[in-house]
Amino acid sequence: MTKKKAQKKKKQKKISYYRQPEELSLRDWQIGLRKQFGPEQTFELVNEGEHPVWSDFTVINPERNSRYRIALRGQEPGGNFCECMDFKTNGLGTCKHIEWALHKLYHTYGNKQHFRKPPSERQYSSVYLAYGEERRLRLRLGGEEAHALGKLARQYFDEDGVLYEHAYLDFDQFLEQAQAVSSSFRCYPDALDFIIQKRADARRGQRADALAADEQSLNGLVNAKLYPYQKEGVLFAFRAGRCLIADEMGLGKTIQAIAAAELYRRELGIGSVFIICPTSLKYQWRSEIKRFTGIQAHVVEGPAHKRREQYDDHEQVYKILTYNVVARDYPYLNAAGPDLVILDEAQRIKNWDTKISRAVKRLEAPYRFALTGTPLENKLEDLYSIVQFLDQFLLGPLYLLLYRHQVKDESGVVRGYKNLDAIYKKLNHVMIRRRKRQVLKQLPARQDQQLLVPMTPRQMELHNSYDADVAQLVAKWRRMGFLNEKDRRRLLSCLNLMRMSCNSTYLVDQQTRHDTKIEELFYILEERLAEEGESAVIFSQWERMTRIVAQELEAREIPFAYLHGGIPGSKRGELLDRFREDSACRVFLSTDAGGVGLNLQKASLVVNLDLPWNPAVLEQRIGRVFRIGQERQVQVINLIAEGTIEHRMVQTLQFKSSLAEAVLDTAQDSVFMNDRKFKDFMEELERVKNVQVPEHAVAEPSSDEDLEKASASGASEKLEPAEAALDAWWEEETPEPEAAPQPKRGGSTGTGQASSSSGAGLLSEGLSFLGRLSQTLSDEKATQQLVNEIVEKDEQTGQSYLKIPVEDSEVVKNAAKLLGGLLSKLG
Repeated sequence: MTKKKAQKKKKQKKISYYRQPEELSLRDWQIGLRKQFGPEQTFELVNEGEHPVWSDFTVINPERNSRYRIALRGQEPGGNFCECMDFKTNGLGTCKHIEWALHKLYHTYGNKQHFRKPPSERQYSSVYLAYGEERRLRLRLGGEEAHALGKLARQYFDEDGVLYEHAYLDFDQFLEQAQAVSSSFRCYPDALDFIIQKRADARRGQRADALAADEQSLNGLVNAKLYPYQKEGVLFAFRAGRCLIADEMGLGKTIQAIAAAELYRRELGIGSVFIICPTSLKYQWRSEIKRFTGIQAHVVEGPAHKRREQYDDHEQVYKILTYNVVARDYPYLNAAGPDLVILDEAQRIKNWDTKISRAVKRLEAPYRFALTGTPLENKLEDLYSIVQFLDQFLLGPLYLLLYRHQVKDESGVVRGYKNLDAIYKKLNHVMIRRRKRQVLKQLPARQDQQLLVPMTPRQMELHNSYDADVAQLVAKWRRMGFLNEKDRRRLLSCLNLMRMSCNSTYLVDQQTRHDTKIEELFYILEERLAEEGESAVIFSQWERMTRIVAQELEAREIPFAYLHGGIPGSKRGELLDRFREDSACRVFLSTDAGGVGLNLQKASLVVNLDLPWNPAVLEQRIGRVFRIGQERQVQVINLIAEGTIEHRMVQTLQFKSSLAEAVLDTAQDSVFMNDRKFKDFMEELERVKNVQVPEHAVAEPSSDEDLEKASASGASEKLEPAEAALDAWWEEETPEPEAAPQPKRGGSTGTGQASSSSGAGLLSEGLSFLGRLSQTLSDEKATQQLVNEIVEKDEQTGQSYLKIPVEDSEVVKNAAKLLGGLLSKLG
């Protein structure tokens, strides 16, 4: 008994997920983990063949509503097959689904006899896709017509049964001949898909060669002149089909991606392009697509049911989505069948274990681009995760990649990496990366970019309230021909408050903080500071805005020099010296106090968080960096709040310099300017206010709540043990689509719990509504605004009508029923 207990205890010993046991090889450890993890699952099994064990099956996960086809041909790894991605990429010949099925079948009554003897030889012959470090098409000869098929195969397969590279284009001929010899001959679906992909790649490569030979082939592709290196990038993306454009910041990854998409449309006739980007960039992409192609791209937003309708709208060529939306909707994206997916700021998926990263890598599209200037920031896993979006087979299983390239100390801590040349050699045909110094002669000395960012709902609410005040004052001036000093001061105050709200609500109330420019700024800095020797200068007119940036820099432990009006002149020299001479100090943060008389040539990037009214002030800022003696290309990025007064200013190319000399940059001069100059100013202000800019510029919490931030705070879904493999082979099942997110109510942060549907909850909502309504009606201006929004006058009859927007007619019908029921109860 004691001996049996000891044997039982030994059999139950668990393999560590955290560390490779000394007695096991790397391969045996990984197989052992799957043998251990598989039987613990609660799957369902359906036999699709005739034999009770050595047959084809479907494994179903009822919890996730996922299913995979498996083929069992033996007990040992190597002869079996599963559709799951872990099986296809791990190189082990097994997975948790196969191990679960073998365990279940072995413990099913009457099946053990089949495990004691080898499976019978298969009589049919087949072509199958062999998965490993490199996928290859192989031929397996069965007993039926083996001699005749073997003779035929010599023209197409080598001695090891591997299809010749040149035979991919002629494979349909072989298949037709083989099936004529033996009617049972088969080619598996994944093998056919692989052949189709290889043939498409070959044809696209031939076309790319022809386009490269014609210097005029890309002319007119977009509404801009492409630099030679950009043309090279466009053709590289066309040839590769799936590629990583990893050019250094400022070299135009966006225009290369758009031009490549247009080339795919022209040459291959694709009709659906999905762009996935951070929330802060979705309107920028829309603007750039319109600018370079003339096509109006569509930003997918709104509640879940509305987003699904937008995916199915095949009239729209370009659809722009945020990462957060993809995490919720990827099954619907796949159902829409995009031809090309462009992943901007692809470093957002470097953390492989986030909900966003896993969702992005489940997207299905024949063509894919990933754009990032920092594909490898800290860990090899960062690059691996991005490459998985392009090709999950390219770098092989992660456990093997880390084993070959990580350098660990005696305690198992990673200290560095080795043999990286082997990785970059594998990436040669999918990754293109150029540095500025390589293409400097092709670039202009200065590049200016207007980067459109969305506003939060609270920001837009503040902005529009001041905008309404400005509209009233402009109308008053137009009606009366003048404004008194009090109205002028109010006008200037409202204009400045509009501009301040474009940056952050903190600038207006000094209590709340709703903004998007800060997030976008740090995306820019993350990419730029990843390049050795690069530094940046950040300007804002508002000291409060620079204070926010300073706090964020400190939180990220980024050394910086900070100049504002409160710094005594005697100490400014120290700040300058620190920025110029300290290699660790790579950010110079300044108000317009630093816009004059400073030499900041160490930097090559200028970020303007806001635009001054006077273009001369803007040039003074840029002139601190872009000046005689600057040896590098200077990039200027202006952050513009979409759909706001900032956007209108850009659309009208700024106020005329002659009008801006004493206007708004110095409020006192503006108030006391002479009537002629004030008249010119008001006419220019009218022109700016009348400029049409795109609507829907407000970030929508229902679709863009940041899942990564939630994950960082511990709210992400719990994962199974990942310590050994790190590639989540235990969790690759595709779950059911997430239900439509419920609208949230909350405080200043825009988050909160959904309202209760109970009577008490409804009463609470009703009282809250009445309280807000009472507050509105106590304010004369707010009351008038409410009346203007809900009352409409019929121009023909002169009668006034109440107009209340509702989702559809059913809402009105249900409300009428409820009201009728309530009145009947009261009666």
